[in-house]
Amino acid sequence: MAHEALGSSLLSRAATWNDPERRKADRVHARAEMLRAKELGDTSDLCKTLLAALPEDGSEDAFSQNQEVQAAMQRGEAAFARGEFEDAIAGYLQALALDPKLYYAALDIGDSYFRLKKTEQAGEWFTKAIQIEPNEETAYRYWGDALMADGQMKEARTKLIEGLVANPYRQTSRNGLNNWVSQNHVSYKEISIKLPQAPTVDAKGGTTITVDPATLGKNDGGEAWMTYPMERTLWHNEKFAKEFPKEKTYRHSLKEEVSALSLVATVFEESQQKKKLENPDPSLVLLSKMKDEGMLESFVLLLHPDAGVTQDYAAYRAVNRDKLIQFVDEYVLPPTP
Repeated sequence: MAHEALGSSLLSRAATWNDPERRKADRVHARAEMLRAKELGDTSDLCKTLLAALPEDGSEDAFSQNQEVQAAMQRGEAAFARGEFEDAIAGYLQALALDPKLYYAALDIGDSYFRLKKTEQAGEWFTKAIQIEPNEETAYRYWGDALMADGQMKEARTKLIEGLVANPYRQTSRNGLNNWVSQNHVSYKEISIKLPQAPTVDAKGGTTITVDPATLGKNDGGEAWMTYPMERTLWHNEKFAKEFPKEKTYRHSLKEEVSALSLVATVFEESQQKKKLENPDPSLVLLSKMKDEGMLESFVLLLHPDAGVTQDYAAYRAVNRDKLIQFVDEYVLPPTP
């Protein structure tokens, strides 16, 4: 923890320097301390978050290409690092007046009010940041942290779920939820669905399908899982090119995964009706429920994404944000104690 604390302090000090070289030197040193903390077994969310934000060379992205806006933001950052939060707000407000669409100015005003223990004002500015960029997760997470500090756990839960949905593929989105889970002494819900092995394709285009023998011969509907690799093979060989004619190279897509899982659920449902299964496979019962509720897309995008599937997230979120939020609310995060 000592290395983490030193790294965090160095990062804060870096923001107080006007000299870019001194800023960079402190950021490089801070990263080294965080790496050492990680080597010694530090698995805290803070360590992960700061490491993700610190490139090896200590460089930092500019807030704006407009030098006047950038200078105002840096004055705000320096004051914030010194704990002079009223002065920080003044700097951020100046930057926002010059550029009303500057997300980080609104965000940091909210964070400054949070440090002043003014939760209501913080929330107002986090709202403004979200209005500027609803698909950036930070304002939701900061707002959730502020609400937790104020003892408003139910409200914090809502904001942190919204933050995860804004960008589920950033580590910090999960950190906010992890903090909520820890502070409320609860655990994430378990979803007992283990996806079968995907078909493999060799250099000559030959496909190998692996069937788990544990899914067979139990009279619980488990044989429905056999259709999963078969449907994915069909997508690889034929359906992808038809569904995505503008993409010249095959990738695993959301449509493919949902198609395969939907087929499994349908075959299971038909088996249940025909055989009157006494002890149906619980994972298939749950999968069938998700299919009926229209939750398969959320299940795949939030719990089983890969490099191909994540490419479909933005388009799905654009019209199904409420569905994604509902999935996390009902299937992932326990209710507020």
